[in-house]
This record gives sequence, C-alpha cells and structure tokens, in this order.
Amino acid sequence: MNTSHAKAAFIGGAAGIMAGLFGVGGGIIVVPGLVLWLAVNQRQASGTSIATIVASSSAALVAFGISGSVDWGAALLVFTGAAVGAVIGARAATLLAERALSAAFAVVLLIAGIRMML
Repeated sequence: MNTSHAKAAFIGGAAGIMAGLFGVGGGIIVVPGLVLWLAVNQRQASGTSIATIVASSSAALVAFGISGSVDWGAALLVFTGAAVGAVIGARAATLLAERALSAAFAVVLLIAGIRMML
C-alpha cells in the first residue's frame, strides 16, 4: 500500500468513527483530509465524500437500527429533504468557482465549530 492509499484509508477510518460517534464525518473529516493530505480539489473532495457517506452511513444505520436508536419517521422526513437539497447543492457546486466553493466550505466549518463550542 502506498502512502496515498494509507492516508485515504486513515481518512476513511476517522470518518467512520466520527459517523458512528456523532453522526458526522464526510464533510468534517473526508473533505479536509482529501484536500489537505491528498491534494484533491474541493469539488472532487465533496463528490468523493458523498460517495463515502453511503458506506459509513449504511454501516452506522445497521448498528443504530439494531439498538433501536433510530426515529424512522424523522429519518424519512430528513432523508426526503436531504435528497432534494443534495441535488440542488451538487448542481450549485458545479457552477461555483473552485476558490469560492472552498471559501464557502471553510466558513461553514468555522461557523459550525463556533456554534458547537457555545
């Protein structure tokens, strides 16, 4: 396994742990990891992150579902909104300049971090 593969596997493992613990991981771990460690551009990092979320979310869903920790009604409503929003967001990401997309992502992470600390 070369260094890039090892870094990618580490990023995936960290994202999986974060998904299982806190319900997050793709945007917070995978996107910065791909951009900073593997020099992937922001748009590709976002798309790659979405692809990896399928695996981590499915695995975490099984574990949470078995333990009875899923509100299926709320999940269905959130899923519906998320699916529509994801299509709109993906289309918007293809229209934004790479620098603007990166800056917007950094602002979202900063605001989220500040709000979580308060």
